[in-house]
Amino acid sequence: MKLVRIGPKGAEKPAIATESGFADLSSVISDITPDTLGDLPKALEGLDLASLPRIEPDRFGSPISRTGHFIAIGLNYADHAEESGMPIPAEPVVFSKAPSCLSGPNDDVVLPQGVEKADWEVELAVVIGREADHVSRADALDHVFGYMVCNDVSERAWQIEGTGQWIKGKSAPTFGPVGPWLVTADEVGDPQTLDMFLDVSGKRCQTGNTRTMIFAIDEIISYLSRHMVLMPGDIITTGTPPGVGMGMKPQIFLKEGDTMRLGISGLGEQNQKVLRRKA
Repeated sequence: MKLVRIGPKGAEKPAIATESGFADLSSVISDITPDTLGDLPKALEGLDLASLPRIEPDRFGSPISRTGHFIAIGLNYADHAEESGMPIPAEPVVFSKAPSCLSGPNDDVVLPQGVEKADWEVELAVVIGREADHVSRADALDHVFGYMVCNDVSERAWQIEGTGQWIKGKSAPTFGPVGPWLVTADEVGDPQTLDMFLDVSGKRCQTGNTRTMIFAIDEIISYLSRHMVLMPGDIITTGTPPGVGMGMKPQIFLKEGDTMRLGISGLGEQNQKVLRRKA
């Protein structure tokens, strides 16, 4: 299944992709939230999608309305660690993005005042479907509801310079575009075979495949579940391949008017315009 939320910000309706467009799920579930994820498969089982009203995709919101925890894995591709001038980690590098940074896949990315080193990162995001507490690698993927595209937008000065706390550079509003779809795990299959790309203003910057991750999805989930309890609706974004602006020589960062286009095979594409907050 490809689940979406369509409509103006704050008034999105849950929907599902069909061969003939998008079917409105408002009569079936109130919204796609951490609280409704567990009930979704049963609610949609045997449902006649053709009988549901169609809904036109004027805007895609985040495919899940909110998340309790937006977890991120850093330096999870060896060549990205190299371009960042950092050693290949011996265990997953874990940090957080503020849940309030979630935004729709095609919403503008708005740079706050003081941002001068904004960067891009195409990533595979995992959405947890059921509680994971000390799970093994063998059982880890059973706890995945589905997958999404994520752009882990980053302000490198706030992330690395000064006190160097990554969450500061990763959490501004609009710094977490996800979607357009939440694709259920059964439809994705093996998450370690997915091609990914990102263009900035028409120029290809990132090309990669999830097979080159240092720590695979099952290992990440198992590792995290030994340090925290993962809950339905939690998002884990799993690292980026090389080609970020910080790694270029000379470095290149996002500026007002730039556009980003990014995608992952089977999970759809995002398109964003970069603006700067005026006040």
